[in-house]
Amino acid sequence: MRPYPPTYVMENMLIQYIRSIVQVPPAEAEKLLDIGKPVTIRRGDYFLQEGQVPRKFAFVGKGLFRYLYIDAEGREYTRNFMPEQSFISAYSAMIRQKPSRVFIEALENSEILEMDYSRWQEVRKGHSCWDRFLIAMLESAFSTRESRERDLLLADAGERYNIFRADFPGLEKRVSQQLIASYLGISPASLSRLRKGSLR
Repeated sequence: MRPYPPTYVMENMLIQYIRSIVQVPPAEAEKLLDIGKPVTIRRGDYFLQEGQVPRKFAFVGKGLFRYLYIDAEGREYTRNFMPEQSFISAYSAMIRQKPSRVFIEALENSEILEMDYSRWQEVRKGHSCWDRFLIAMLESAFSTRESRERDLLLADAGERYNIFRADFPGLEKRVSQQLIASYLGISPASLSRLRKGSLR
């Protein structure tokens, strides 16, 4: 028998999330949970660092992560935020078994269900529901990336800020102004002016 909370709650959350997208038979849900390992990651620690070959992915049950790049001068660029009920992985590097080019950092003390990629591949082969789920996730990720690229190229700073607030409701209270500015591709001072304007 699996331990009761927080692992049980996190497992329940994962299966409910998956079933909001595709129908999964109980036996298949159990197979997925069998490969899940509950892990605590402290704020400031990394789930993955640049240069590592990713061999696992995870479901966020509690907490918050960000994807970021760091250039040769040490400047950080926030690519995305991943709150509860998100999957975190460097997917393209994982499927090719190549070194990651992205960092995945915990912004809060976080609880995740970590899964080994090779074991997931075995689960996936067992039932067509997993291919349907994977396709839905990849389509969503592609759509998000396409919108993000368009916003960075065509939307002004004010529009990008409003899109951020719509995409991540409540996140402003959990993330520093510096990180939000990094995500928007503007300076913290510019973000401060935008926020003041939105309060008027």
